[in-house]
Amino acid sequence: MNKKSTLRRALSYTKRFIPLILLSLLLALITALITLYIPILVGNAVDAMIGKGAVDFRLIGTVLIKIAAVTVIGAVMQWLMSVINNHVTYSVVRDMREDAFKKIHSLPISYIDSHRHGDIISRVVNDAEQFSDGLLLGFTQLFTGIVTIIGTLVFMLYIRWEMALLVFILTPLSLFVARFIARRSHRLFMRRAQDTGEATGYVNEMINNQKVTVAFSNEENAVSGFDTVNKRLAKSTLGAIFYSSLVNPSTRFINSVIYAAVGMSGAIFSIVGKITVGGLTCFLSYAGQYAKPFNEISGVITELQNALACASRVFDFIEEKEETPSAKNEGKEAVGNITFEHVSFSYSEDKPLLTDINLDIKAGQHVAIVGPTGCGKTTLINLLMRFYDVCSGRILLDGRDIREISREELRKSFGMVLQDTWLSNGSVRDNIAIGKPDATDEEIISAARAAHAHSFIRRLKNGYDTPLGESGESLSQGERQLLCIARIMLTSPPMLILDEATSSIDTRTELKIQDAFSCLMKGKTSFIVAHRLSTIREADVILVMKDGNIIETGNHTELLARGGFYSHLYNSQFAGREQQ
Repeated sequence: MNKKSTLRRALSYTKRFIPLILLSLLLALITALITLYIPILVGNAVDAMIGKGAVDFRLIGTVLIKIAAVTVIGAVMQWLMSVINNHVTYSVVRDMREDAFKKIHSLPISYIDSHRHGDIISRVVNDAEQFSDGLLLGFTQLFTGIVTIIGTLVFMLYIRWEMALLVFILTPLSLFVARFIARRSHRLFMRRAQDTGEATGYVNEMINNQKVTVAFSNEENAVSGFDTVNKRLAKSTLGAIFYSSLVNPSTRFINSVIYAAVGMSGAIFSIVGKITVGGLTCFLSYAGQYAKPFNEISGVITELQNALACASRVFDFIEEKEETPSAKNEGKEAVGNITFEHVSFSYSEDKPLLTDINLDIKAGQHVAIVGPTGCGKTTLINLLMRFYDVCSGRILLDGRDIREISREELRKSFGMVLQDTWLSNGSVRDNIAIGKPDATDEEIISAARAAHAHSFIRRLKNGYDTPLGESGESLSQGERQLLCIARIMLTSPPMLILDEATSSIDTRTELKIQDAFSCLMKGKTSFIVAHRLSTIREADVILVMKDGNIIETGNHTELLARGGFYSHLYNSQFAGREQQ
């Protein structure tokens, strides 16, 4: 997204704050006018001191009182303006973050799978924060700066138009310098934002896989990899900061030259009697005030390059293509008849995975899916849940194409227990009740008992109110999986997907869970993905997959009798155990 589009998009977030922005502008105007009034008072005081024995102490006292009064009023106005600007800025960034977070839930799974999670986090958190810093500077300094420039120019023209013209002609030179530097710094700030995202992604990846890194003694390689990313980030950061830091000294040098030129011309005018000493004092003050906003605006422009670069990354994420629109939720309860008609799918066009899959599964059947790693078992489940859409063909649920069913309605019809568990940063009770937030304590405890989780939950410090922390790391993998099973026991959906659901549970508990699943699956269409073939002997239908195709179907007895691929898998698995 280019700078103009980014700025236009950022301004669209400020529309509902227009009344507050207008009030902020009014306060900026009042503050600037008060600031401009003080040099006039100072000039009057100076003129009241000129001449031996002619000092007007009464006038000086009155001027000092006025200066004190307007200074207090200006401070109050500036405080109110800061409060408003802070509210607008952080409300805008809050709205941006909310849109970005909502976007995560509307993006296709393929986007999440193909992008580093740390980079996504960096866009939502870090880049939005960087944008808020630039936006706040824009509100607090840009408004008052513009008003001050206009006001001082008017006053200077009134005092001595020849000197004002000199200031007016020379001062914009600082803006040209700032613009020249800003153009080059934007590219570097954009690079820094990207490198920050990469560094965040790398750190996130290392934290999530710390146990694997330590287990393989790969710490040195991990540190070396981060050092490479970190050096790249340091280089882009130093480059961006170096260019941006040139703005202030460059503009200050130009403004110092202007101030000296004004002082010299003012002295000449004062000698010939065309301006009083107090007037010259006032004019020099205005010349300094006129130049100061240019310095500030130059700094703001530089900071805005960073802000716009970060905002561009946030808006690029927000505008990513979403999942295809979901059908309207009709609220129909699924029966469980599922049909695959000539279904083909691939994650990339040049690598087909599933080809011409045809299935007819009746409601209440228990379907096991087996096969070697990478054969397409999990992909079949992903298509069934519409995490991905088929490339060709269609999948029917009770005679309806699942693309014509709302994703919410479809996914509520399935209960999933995966090999990889996920627990939120809440209590045990909250985690069990994720699919049914209004569940009673009796229902939650009953579900935990059915999942054989109640006994270990009671041993926790606060029982069902025990906070689990991030991802439930305080529990063993088996205990986490039992809680995930309890969720399904609680919601009792019409269809089930069990993807290695008992892989992390000891054999004794697994037998109990299998009994619980047998009760849960009665009358429900169930899909069981398993590597341990002993767990799927009782399945009504076993789908044997290889290289993206279903090469055998039947029950356990039929498939063994055929002596095909399933028989080979089954016998080799048990032969391997006997040898062990």
